[in-house]
This record gives sequence, structure tokens and C-alpha cells, in this order.
Amino acid sequence: MAAQETQRVALVTGAGRGIGRATALALAREGYSLCLAARSFDEMEETRRLSGLAPARSLIVLIDLADEDGPRMLFDAALEHFGRIDVLVNNAGGAPPRTPLIKTGAPAQDRILAVNLRAPIALTRLAAARMVKAGGGAIVNIASAAARNAAAGEAVYAAAKAGLAAFSRAAFAELRSSGVKLAVISPGLVDTALIPHNKHLDRALMLSAEDVAEAVMAVLRAPARVCPVEIVLEPQRNPERAR
Repeated sequence: MAAQETQRVALVTGAGRGIGRATALALAREGYSLCLAARSFDEMEETRRLSGLAPARSLIVLIDLADEDGPRMLFDAALEHFGRIDVLVNNAGGAPPRTPLIKTGAPAQDRILAVNLRAPIALTRLAAARMVKAGGGAIVNIASAAARNAAAGEAVYAAAKAGLAAFSRAAFAELRSSGVKLAVISPGLVDTALIPHNKHLDRALMLSAEDVAEAVMAVLRAPARVCPVEIVLEPQRNPERAR
């Protein structure tokens, strides 16, 4: 059963955990219905449970965005269920453990580029076309500080995130007169399960997933005449988290 078209709808990729989950929950608190996309149904089901939204207002789409048809299938599923998309958060991403460039095979390279760059571009294009016709909306792409300060072993991942940041700035220039906001957020290290614990890493010097989610919400809450096009998030030491 499709949701009523008067409800605001947000599509969040990588919504099963970390930044994606925190963003989805922040959106739910603001009254948005959710389309949750990721590769783990159980994790997304937990996100839905935490959101408190009924299934009619919280569609789960099990999808691998590395698949060429993945973005279109996801977008069509969201539209079929809700009839509209007001916000798109391209959060899905990731990379394998740091690997020397000369040891990064073509399949790994292609997957990194597909998930971190090709899929967000495809979803942005689909959402922008719909939002322009509707007279407004917002698209937020999650990049990474690696786009500017990549470590050894992150060459392909850094290239993908740098490409996403550049794409976002150019897409904003195209959409700025249409009523559609487009922003890119580049966070530094975020304390999520993707970063394993080790004694040499001070997690008190990392961002939380909720910090990034709040930046997403800041884009949406900005006045209609204002778009925070590029947000760079870096942590400061938090004494509370260091205890």
C-alpha cells in the first residue's frame, strides 16, 4: 500500500548502520517517511524498529548499488511505494582494507568506483529530474576527508570520493535556480564499526555518526535561499567521549 503523497519522503542509502542509520533516525524524528537501502535486511529492520515508523512509512529495499541496474531499481521501488522523493542521502560507500595500488585488482577497483561514485551519480540524476519537476527537494552526498588527505593504500577510494565532491559542486551549479538543494559532506574519521578498534587509535578524536547526521539535517533546515554546498567536518577532542 503506497504512502500518502502529502508525507515527506527521504531515501537513504547505506541505511543499515553507522552514518546511514543515524541519518535515517534523524529524518524520522523530523517527520519524514523513509526508504531504507542497503545489503543487510536485518540491519535495516533494526533501523526501522528504532525509527518507530510503520512499514507503510518505512520501505526496506535490499540492494547492491554496485550492480549496474541497482540505482534505477532502488529509485523505482521508492517511487512505487511512496509516489514521491523529497530528500536523497547518498551515504552508501566503503572500501576494502588499505591495499597498495599495484595490488588492487580490477574487480575491487570497479566495485569501489561503482559504490562510491557511479551509484551516487545515477541516483542524483534520477532524483534531480523528479525534484526539478516537483519544484524542490534536497540531495546530500556523503564524501570523505580522504578526498583531500588520503592515506597510502586508499588511492582508488580517494579518487572516487574526490570525484563525488567535484560532481556535487558542479551539479549544484546546474540545479541552484531550480529550487533543488545539493550538498556534499566530507567527514573526517567517524567512529563506526567500519573502523576496527586498536590501541593506537584515539576514538575520542573521531566524529560520531550522529555528528554527520546533524550536518545532513543542517542542509535541510537551511533557509530556502541558502544551500550549504560543501561541508567539511573534522573532530575536536571531546572530553566526554574520552572518559
